Amino acid sequence: MSKEKKGHGLGFGLVRGGFLASLCCFILFLIFLAGLISLIVWLVYRPSKPKFTVVTAAVYNLNATSPYPPAVTSSFQFTIAIRNPSHRSSIRYDRLLGYVVYRDQAITPPLQLPPLYQEEQSTVAISPILGGNFVPVSTDISSGLAMDEAYGVVPLRLVLMGRIKYKAGPFRSAWNSLYVRCDVLVGLKKGLVGQVPLLGSSDCSVSV
Repeated sequence: MSKEKKGHGLGFGLVRGGFLASLCCFILFLIFLAGLISLIVWLVYRPSKPKFTVVTAAVYNLNATSPYPPAVTSSFQFTIAIRNPSHRSSIRYDRLLGYVVYRDQAITPPLQLPPLYQEEQSTVAISPILGGNFVPVSTDISSGLAMDEAYGVVPLRLVLMGRIKYKAGPFRSAWNSLYVRCDVLVGLKKGLVGQVPLLGSSDCSVSV
């Protein structure tokens, strides 16, 4: 092979290597640019967790029977304010369930709640009535509830479960699990039914 042909082949290889290097750099730049745009869009439209607060509570019936079979008959109504703090994201709630817990044991059966749609930076309120007749509980729960009723202060936990989806402009998230825990202290007076005072903080813990 002549020196001229060798030089021509070497030059072609250098040109080809330079083209491949430029193509790889261009592809990497596109990947970086796409990642940067995605990050900016996420920061702009990033949804915020909704905030739940128990506003009022009413007790229409609360009776613990013992010793056998230990059970609780109850009827509660809670008004819960739900705040969407996001400026750009609306929220859709679905498959919502609510129930009341006393000392880590449910004392009402789960109640299915209707779906809910919430606009950006809005507050909605729901007031479910939760309760049941002769819900089976342990002896400790029955006796403890009777003692707290006699004392006049009952610690309760309102639990809401379901799923939520965010919508921000043209973007929609997948469905996410929702778990809301509201620990409240309610003041009771024997023989009185209806709205009861909430003692202490009534803000709720929200997990998405």
